Amino acid sequence: MKPAVIVQHEADAGPGHFERYLLRNGLPYQTVCVFDGESMPGFAQGYSGLCSLGGTMSVNDELPWIDHELSLMRDADRCGVPIIGHCLGGQLLARAFGAQVTRSAIKEIGWGEVHADDIELAREWVGTEPVLELFQWHGDTFALPPEARRLLTNRLCANQAFVIERSGFAHLGMQFHVEMTPQLVHSWVSDPAGLREIDDALRDQHGVGVQRAEDILDGVDHKIQRMSAIADRIYDRWARGLRR
Repeated sequence: MKPAVIVQHEADAGPGHFERYLLRNGLPYQTVCVFDGESMPGFAQGYSGLCSLGGTMSVNDELPWIDHELSLMRDADRCGVPIIGHCLGGQLLARAFGAQVTRSAIKEIGWGEVHADDIELAREWVGTEPVLELFQWHGDTFALPPEARRLLTNRLCANQAFVIERSGFAHLGMQFHVEMTPQLVHSWVSDPAGLREIDDALRDQHGVGVQRAEDILDGVDHKIQRMSAIADRIYDRWARGLRR
C-alpha cells in the first residue's frame, strides 16, 4: 500500500494520536516537516492519503509553503486521495476548496463541547453521542466550501467540522484537535507563548471560550482517552477511502 503523507507545520504540533492510529492499523506513512525546511510534495499520486496538522500561523499569512500545500490538496482531490485536516489543516482544506478563512469572533482554547449539525452524517463519522468534548486551540475559523456538508458545530464557532464527499472517499476538515495526546497538551500549555495566549484570551474574552491552564490539565488523561475513542471512529471512516 502507498504511504499516507503527514504535513507537519511546527515542531511541537506533531501527529500525536493520528500517528498511533496509523501504526496500530499497519498503515504506512511519511512525514513532511515544513518547519524544518523539508519540501512539500509536488503531487499526490504517490500517496494513499493526506493529513494536514495544526500550527500557530494563519492560512492568510504570506508563507512560501502555503500555496504549495493548497496545490497538493487540490491535486489529491483530482487523484482520488482523501484529505484530513486538523485545525490549521482544516482551514487549509477549506481554503483549497474555495472557502474563506477569517478571524473568529471568539478564540477557543481548552476543552469545549460540540454537537452534530447533520445527524445522518454524524452517525457515520462520530457515532450517536449528542455532545462531544473535544480539545480546541484556534483563533481563526473557516467558512464552508461550496461542496461541503457541515458535520459538527457549537455556539462559539459554528463551523467545527465539514465533509466533502466523493465517489469512494471523503475529505474531512476539523477546527478542533482530536490528534492530541496528554504529552502534547502539557507541551502546549507549558510553553510560554501558549501561556501568554491563554492569559490574553482570558482577559479579552472575560473567560468565554478559553480555560485557565490548570483547568485544561485537570483530568487530561481521562479526557484524552475519551476523545481518542472519538478520533478512532473519525479515522476509521476516513481511512475507508485510502487509495490502495
